[in-house]
Amino acid sequence: MSNCVFCNIEADRIVDEYNHFVAIRDLYPVTPLHTLVIPKRHIVTYFQCNANEHNEIPAILNSQKNKLIDSDREITGFNIGMNIGEDAGQTVFHFHIHIIPRRTGDTENPRGGIRGVIPHRQNYH
Repeated sequence: MSNCVFCNIEADRIVDEYNHFVAIRDLYPVTPLHTLVIPKRHIVTYFQCNANEHNEIPAILNSQKNKLIDSDREITGFNIGMNIGEDAGQTVFHFHIHIIPRRTGDTENPRGGIRGVIPHRQNYH
């Protein structure tokens, strides 16, 4: 699509390329090295991935995890997520996966992790 930012990624932003996906660093990172995994084919959500795309995702996530840890030994964890639909926070309507490296002390209390998308639900105890 001619007006889609992820269909028109500049080559110098790509940090890795796979059969059906590319990886880039997020322009507005939550933490250093925040990475996006983006399908080469324009689709809006994860649920539109074909079988080949679905099958490639676990290997890409593992590859990116290893590369990120190799480049920054302070990484001690990850949040991996996707926003599907406007009500879930999706603002770029080209499917992508966020890989957010986490480090000890990057937030006061990480307990509940991804549950923090709805702040009053993060601490469930």
